[in-house]
Amino acid sequence: MTDLRADCGRCTGLCCVAPAFARSADFAFAKPAGTPCRHLQADARCGVHAELRPRGMVGCTVFDCFGAGQALSARADWRTGDRAAVFAAFPQLRTLHELLRYLMEARGLVDGALADELRTAIARTEELAGLDPAELAALDVEAHRRAVNPLLVAASEAARGDGPDRRGADLIGARLRGADLRRASLRGALLLGADLRGADLRGADVTGADLRGARLEGADLRGVLFLVPPQLTAARGDATTRMPEGFERPDHWATSSRDTTPARPGSQGGRDRRRLRRR
Repeated sequence: MTDLRADCGRCTGLCCVAPAFARSADFAFAKPAGTPCRHLQADARCGVHAELRPRGMVGCTVFDCFGAGQALSARADWRTGDRAAVFAAFPQLRTLHELLRYLMEARGLVDGALADELRTAIARTEELAGLDPAELAALDVEAHRRAVNPLLVAASEAARGDGPDRRGADLIGARLRGADLRRASLRGALLLGADLRGADLRGADVTGADLRGARLEGADLRGVLFLVPPQLTAARGDATTRMPEGFERPDHWATSSRDTTPARPGSQGGRDRRRLRRR
């Protein structure tokens, strides 16, 4: 079975070399694609890994290759081989590994014919993920994503039942404190800076939801569907956030929160929850 957890000890530092990044709130300096980060050491490890956030490298802390780094490093070494092919293959393989994570989770949600289709999709995705770097670089990964996405949507709908549909909703900065979002579809929703303190997200589908800066103190995330670690790392939470099974609380989250009480019905917060409007 494909290893979908990043293991930096078995990687050649691909995420520190292949991607480009611009100087911004996420990165303290700019780096062109294919150029090693100034913090990358000779042993392919980050020299400031324990200090990334205080050094202004937040973007590094929210990146997850889903095991693509070590998988690709086992097939080719960019330091001695075809750099262009390896660097082009890296984001392709990362996408395939992320899809595998979603597909495997979806398979556990359903049975019958849909489960059979998901098993077929998993096998095909694993086959594509096993291609050599040159083949991966030339692969139309987006076409494969479009082909399997209906299966993921169907599994989500089967698991969530009649939960509300907020797919792709613009909820940037929304006041959703204490909101009842159980079994909601939040696929691709923009929740940057949204106040979700004390919100109930049990069984919600958060595939691709942008949670950067979202407040999750006191929120209930148990049973959330298709959540990936970078989404949690990009959000804000604390010791009162109820975590989904199998997820670790990000190290940078606060250990406590002064105010995580859901807003009372009829309060300004309650009206904002009903309208799902932005600040």
